Formats: sequence, structure tokens, C-alpha cells
Amino acid sequence: MTDQQAPAEFDAEKIPELLPILPLFDAVLFPKMVLPLVVMQGESVQLVDEAMAKNRIIGLVVSNKPEDKQTPGKEDLANVGVSALILKMAKTTDNRSQLLVQGLSRFKIKAFEEGRPYFRARVELIKEMEQKDNETEALMSNIIGQFSRIVELSPGLPPEIGQMAKTIQEPGTLADMVTSTINSSPEEKQKVLACVDVKRRLKEVTRLVNHQVEILELGNKIQSQVKGDMDKSQREYYLRQQLKAIKEELGEKDETQVEIEEYRAKIEAKHLPEEAQKEAERELDRLSRMHPSSAEYTVASTYLDWITSLPWHESTEDNLDIKKARKILDDDHYGLEKPKRRIIEFLAVRKLKPESKGPILCFAGPPGTGKTSLGQSIARALGRKFHRISLGGVRDEAEIRGHRRTYVGALPGRIVQGLRRAESNNPVFMLDEIDKVGSDFRGDPSSALLEVLDPEQNFSFSDHYLDVPFDLSKVMFITTANILDTIPPALRDRMEVLDLPGYTLDEKIKIANRYLIPRQRDEHGIKAKQIKFTNGAVKQIITGYTREAGLRNLEREIANICRGVASKIAEGRTRSVTIKVEDIHGYLGPIRFTSETKARVTTPGVATGLAWTPTGGELLFIEATAMKGKKGLTLTGQLGDVMKESATAALSFIRSNSKSLDIDEEFFENHDIHIHVPAGAIPKDGPSAGVTMMTALTSLLTNRTIHKDLAMTGEITLRGQVLPVGGIKEKVLAAHRAGIKMLILPDWNRKDLEDVPKNVQKEIRFHFVDKMMDVVKIALDDKRPRARI
Repeated sequence: MTDQQAPAEFDAEKIPELLPILPLFDAVLFPKMVLPLVVMQGESVQLVDEAMAKNRIIGLVVSNKPEDKQTPGKEDLANVGVSALILKMAKTTDNRSQLLVQGLSRFKIKAFEEGRPYFRARVELIKEMEQKDNETEALMSNIIGQFSRIVELSPGLPPEIGQMAKTIQEPGTLADMVTSTINSSPEEKQKVLACVDVKRRLKEVTRLVNHQVEILELGNKIQSQVKGDMDKSQREYYLRQQLKAIKEELGEKDETQVEIEEYRAKIEAKHLPEEAQKEAERELDRLSRMHPSSAEYTVASTYLDWITSLPWHESTEDNLDIKKARKILDDDHYGLEKPKRRIIEFLAVRKLKPESKGPILCFAGPPGTGKTSLGQSIARALGRKFHRISLGGVRDEAEIRGHRRTYVGALPGRIVQGLRRAESNNPVFMLDEIDKVGSDFRGDPSSALLEVLDPEQNFSFSDHYLDVPFDLSKVMFITTANILDTIPPALRDRMEVLDLPGYTLDEKIKIANRYLIPRQRDEHGIKAKQIKFTNGAVKQIITGYTREAGLRNLEREIANICRGVASKIAEGRTRSVTIKVEDIHGYLGPIRFTSETKARVTTPGVATGLAWTPTGGELLFIEATAMKGKKGLTLTGQLGDVMKESATAALSFIRSNSKSLDIDEEFFENHDIHIHVPAGAIPKDGPSAGVTMMTALTSLLTNRTIHKDLAMTGEITLRGQVLPVGGIKEKVLAAHRAGIKMLILPDWNRKDLEDVPKNVQKEIRFHFVDKMMDVVKIALDDKRPRARI
């Protein structure tokens, strides 16, 4: 390593106009300041060697380009730099040069010159014009004061440098010295270096030192707070250890230690599965190292409360007495043969194979048909605990799977909460209104139910809060729904659907006498001998005051009558009442629903159809009329696209078969046709009204009336075929309630009559058709068409 010293004195006025330029990276040199440098690049090393051989003066300019293997270009160099004298130079063995340089004067680059591998530029020295006034002295005083504060707050700066700043009289030199000392970015320092005006330079430095003081004071405050918190924590730790030693000496037990021992005993007594055991012991170890006042202590203790209170191995014994179970089901519900038969089958399989997995049943049907109460009866018949979860309106996936413990106030999902309340791992779970589960940004609860309702997966159901698998395979899940269309296909595929379509008139009368009337008597404090209903009165309530597939409105009307009777008994006006048909008007007012079938089908162009709704079957009237016009077709009654297409197909079929239907072909050229479906405020759609529309149009165009007490349903095609439709049982029951005596159904729906009660089948005459022409022959009167006016 070689070492060369600069001469003791140097004439700063002899700075040449042409200077070799050495780029600076991440550093800025100011006049009269000293800066150590390391030169590594070959052309820069050559620049230093040639400068040392001459006058030792070089130009230092900040590069805007970060230091890398590529040499910066001319456009990357700042316009203002500092001429510097190399005070000392030493070379290392790896051909690097270590320099100690002192700034001489600011300069401005006029132009670069070629001819060397390094930069050379013609420069113009910048002379500082210092002018002291009151503002300058105030700026200097403020800078000195703030700089002293920086030195005080910065352990790395020697105190002497603050004293040295107070001895500097030149404003420009003071600004340069302070800027080179404080911790500021090269861009900020270059900005100060480029300020030729001294007063402007002082203002810029004032901004920098104020910013630096704010940062140092904030950092010092944070450091003090952290140190204070650590000192407090250490002090509390030592005090707790001393308190623990004192209690041990006195023979007293720590309350926290007692609680931990209780948890440990609970964990051992539960005989948890291996994975749950490990998690519980890990959480207990964490709890033993915490202070009771910490927030994490509550989180850990709550988790241990949950994991030790769940029924991991507690089960109730199933009642496998088939006869007793059948009696319980029959006592609680009238009818509903399919669901009852399915439960008896489950019990029989359970009796023959105790380890069989629980089924996933879905009771689907209109409101008020006994879906929820049937689940309670099933639990009673099985001898199991019953828990109901209402899913209507649930939109958060965490309602099913729970929240993770990282959230404040986290809890397990409703499944785990229900198991804790049931206190057994094989209860009957009723998931009510599963078709009304929603989804939003919080997740899709129906997707979370996929694992719950799959016997092949739910043996290891993982709740986000517990974070360990729980066996749900012993749970008997029963879901309820009004409609199946809104249930995702993947979820619907996991369930065995049992339809509860509604009750016939006879069934409603028997249910009212056997269940509804006794229940309402008890709720209103009336004895059996004080009120009696005749069968005619019950029938009148059902047909004249309710129109539903279920029983809720019927029970409300019975409750209205019971309240009226209760008020008479309480006032002493009577002791007992027998409700007859003629008495109902006085309690419930005028009849609300009357059968208008006969009145509406006495004119050509009016036909009675059948529709399916989520609340059961309904009668649907189709009205058609013709007027002078030009082949127009108008459809009203809030019809959907499918229903409109059915009307168009029906008209096209009639026009193409006008000759065989005995319709004047010229009629369509001079008339418009209007089809209307009453109850215009209710949206309607579906293909099953196609047969009814076709029959109404044929009746209108042939001027023949449709048979009284006749209703029909079916989809039509342009080929003249009648296709099958759904909801046959609901539609047949609706027709039976309305007093319909004849029904036209698609031939392919013949098999669906198996679900219709036998007594209903006996009271209705069924016509099964597969051709649209057969519908016309059955539906229209045999009278010849009369002349159309």
C-alpha cells in the first residue's frame, strides 16, 4: 500500500478552468469540508493518478444515477459541483484508491470535453456574495440553536461540533457545515449546494434542521416509552415472582394456578381425541405462562371452556322400539305417511346395524304443513335431544364454521354451539329454512353446509374456532325448505328430499278436531265442555275463510272463534257454546273466499287451469276475446316469457289446424285476439298453462263453452303433443279444494297420481291425454258452433 501526502499549504485561487470530474454516489462535498472517498472504477482510478501527478485538484459532482456497474452518463451528473483538493491518497492491493478530499469552491459546469476515459469539463467558479443583515443573523442564530439540539439528541455526534458551529461567522460556511453534518438525503444536500444565494440557502437549511429535530425528538420519545414499558413489565414480573414465593411460604394457592389445575382435570376427564388433546394441552401451557389481566388469557381460557364442554363421547341411547316410535309419530301428526315411513325405516336399519350413519333428510313443502314440528316428533320418537337452527337470512359463513380465534369476541359456529346445548353428540338437528340462506362478501353459508351435510365428510368437521375435527356422523340432520330451486345443486344432492305438499279437506277437518281445536282451547283457558265445533262449521272455516296448503291460517281462525267464546264466558253471557255453520259469520265476518269456477266458465273463451306456487296449488283462469283488427295478439296479466311463448304456440297450432277445428280461416285476417290471466298483480310464468290457453282460444273461436267443473294442465308443442308438467299432487289438491270434478292431465303424469290421496282420486274424474286434439274433444261441449256476431 502506497501513501502520498499533500503539501502543507495550497493556494485556493489557482483552480484551473478545465477540471477532471469524479462522480459522487450517496454523498455530497461542501466547500471547506473534508470527505473520505473510495475509488474503485478503473477510469476513476486513472483520474486520481493523473490529478496526483499534477495539481491534485479535481471536480466532484453528484450523480443522479445510483451506483452500479455501469458508468453514469453526462446527463446523469448534476450541474453544480465542488472543486476539491486531494489531501491524502492511499492505494490498496486490489487497485482501489482511498482519498481524503477537502472542498474548495462551488462551480458550474459549462461544457464537457472529450479525450480521456473519464469526464473532463470546463467550469465556472461560483463566488458567494455574503451580505449580513438582521434576517441573516436571525437565520444563523436559529440554525445554530437547532443544530445544538440535534447534537444533543444524536449520540453519534461529538458535543464539540456544536461549539464549533457557534464560532463560524460566515453565513454560507455555516449553512454548508450544518448540512454536511446532519442526517439528510443526498438530494436535499445537493439542493443546498446548488443554492448560490446565501440567504435562500440559510432558509433551506433551516427547513432541514427543523425537520431533523422533529424526527429525533419523536424517536427519543418512542425510545423513552418503550424503555418505560419494559421497566414496568420487568418490575411487575419481579413483584409477581415475589408474591408467588410469599404465597408458597404461607401455604396459600394462587387462584390462577387453581384454575389451571381445574382445566387440566377437565381435559383428563373428557378423554379427548388425540388431536383435540394436543391442542387443549398446548393452549393450557400457554395459559399457565400468562398473567390473568392480559387479553390473551381470556381468549385461551374461553377456548378451553368450549373444548372441555363439548360432548366428544356423550351420546343418548336410541329408542329402537319400532311400535312405540310409530305411535309417537301418529299421535303428534295426522297423515304425512312418507316422512313417517322413512323414520321407521331409519330406526329399523339402526336396530339391525347400530354403526350406520345418520341420514340427511329435507322436508320440502308449503308453509304450515308441519315440517318443523315433525322434526320435534322425530327426536321424541328416537329418544334424542332436539336442537333447531334457523338459517333464514343467514349470510355469514362464520355462522356455520365459526370465527378464527384471532378475532376479538370470536365464537364457534352454530353447529358447535348447538352440540354444546344438546349435551350429546347424536342429537336431531333441525336446519330450518335452508332455502333462504343468502351469500355476500362475508362468504356463502350454503357452501359451508356442504361438509356438514355430507355423511362421507362430516365425521371430521372442522370449526374455525376449535381448529380440531369433530365427528358429526352420529347427528341426524333434518332440513326444511319451502322451495328447492334456491338451494344450490351440490347441497341439494346431499339431501334426501321428502315432499310435504299439503293437506286435503278431509285431512284438515280431522287435524282441526284432533289437534288445533284442543290446543286453542287450552291456550284460551276454555274447557272441552264449554266449546264444541260441528264438522260443518270446521269445513266452512276451511273453505270460506282460508285458502292454503298448510294449517296456519286455519288455526288463526279457530283462535279468533275461541277468543270470542272466551269473552262471552268471561262476561257471564253463556256457559257453553256449540259452533255451527250459521254461527261463524258472527265471529269471523263474511265469507272471504267463494268458488267462482261455475260463474266464470259459462261463456266461450274462459278456461280453468292449474298452477303451482310455493304455498301449494292454485286455480288459474284464462280469458280470451276477439275484436276487429289485423292478426294482432295481446297478452296481459303479468305473464313471463315462457307463458307468452305458450300462448303464441297455442295460437299457431289453432291456425294451422283451423279446418279440422271448424274455424273460418279468414277470421284471423280481420281480428285481433286478447288473452288475459286475472289476478293481474301477481307475476305468472311456466309452460303448464299451454293446454289451458289452447282450450280457451279454441272455445272462443268455435263459440263453444267448456264443461263446468273442468280444469286442466299440461305443456303443448306445435306438433300437437301434450308434455308432462310438475306439481301434480299440489294441483290436484287445489282442484279438489275448489270443487273441480274433472281434470285433464298429460298422459306422462299418470304415475304422479300415486302421491294423491285415494279419497281425492275417487271424487275426481281424470282424463289423461297426449294429443292436443283430444283435449279439445274432452273439454268443449258437443253443441255445434253458433253464428258469431
